[in-house]
Amino acid sequence: MITIRAQKDRGLIEVDKVQRLCWVDARDVSKEDLIRLEKEFGISGELLADIMDADEQARIEKEDEYTAIIVRLPVYDENFEVSYFTVPLGIILYSDKIITICQRSSEVLEDIIRNRVRDFSVSNKSSFVLNLLGRAALVYLRALKDLNKRTTVIERELQKSVKNYELIQLLSIQKSLVYFTTSLKTNELLLEKLQKSPLIKFKEDENDLLEDVLTENKQAIEMANIYSSILTGTMDAFASVISNNLNIVMKRLTIVSIVLMIPTLIVSFFGMNVDIPYQHAPYTFAAILGGCLLSAAFGALLLRDRKRKKLKALALPYSHVN
Repeated sequence: MITIRAQKDRGLIEVDKVQRLCWVDARDVSKEDLIRLEKEFGISGELLADIMDADEQARIEKEDEYTAIIVRLPVYDENFEVSYFTVPLGIILYSDKIITICQRSSEVLEDIIRNRVRDFSVSNKSSFVLNLLGRAALVYLRALKDLNKRTTVIERELQKSVKNYELIQLLSIQKSLVYFTTSLKTNELLLEKLQKSPLIKFKEDENDLLEDVLTENKQAIEMANIYSSILTGTMDAFASVISNNLNIVMKRLTIVSIVLMIPTLIVSFFGMNVDIPYQHAPYTFAAILGGCLLSAAFGALLLRDRKRKKLKALALPYSHVN
């Protein structure tokens, strides 16, 4: 869908036709929208294909009629397995208008439309780019905090019972953090290029804004790295817990097998097809059954006593601590 917006005293408003110093906002674009962008605005098909590529990295390039900038924005969609991910946004700077192209909608663009960005200007192209990148860094930080809260909730659930669903959720969050880290680093490289590139000229106050945007972007990268390291350690810890639980189950099964082994040995002797002592006695079956039960009970008590002795031995060094 292509929406044309112009800036008035009260903020951005929608207009019907393309006019001077307007913003052409193309989001959730279809094939018809791409054809219109190529024919009506003269955007090359290769550039449009790059913007529609989900793996396209941030960059800047100069054409005859326009300057193209590709940045990566955070997107939230709860219908996907990985709810937080990133998409490329193309910013096409003409002499009399600005065109943004994105395959999905992003909270960054919604904040701009709702006039939540201070000193936002469509007429000033350099300010437009910096404000958009600055808002993107803030949305990244906001999304990272939300991911951290989700991780905390899932950790509490995992402390009660380790289930595959919670582990899959942690894996999804880890993927989101990887996407964020990669996109933020490419945006950082783009911002550094903008500082040195002659394609976009910044004023003195805009240079300060560029430094602020770089700082916020680096802060988001650090937060993403920290959360990713914490999540990796958490998943390793829960993997150790799962392995330990499996060892406990296997130990219990081994104890049961040992306890049942002695009665099985006794029964196997009296089950042979040969003459055995007291086979015609009236209480032979009861005696064999009682012997099996006593041997099983003796084995269980023996193993339990070993466990108690082991626990007492572990607690002995701390017995005199107040």
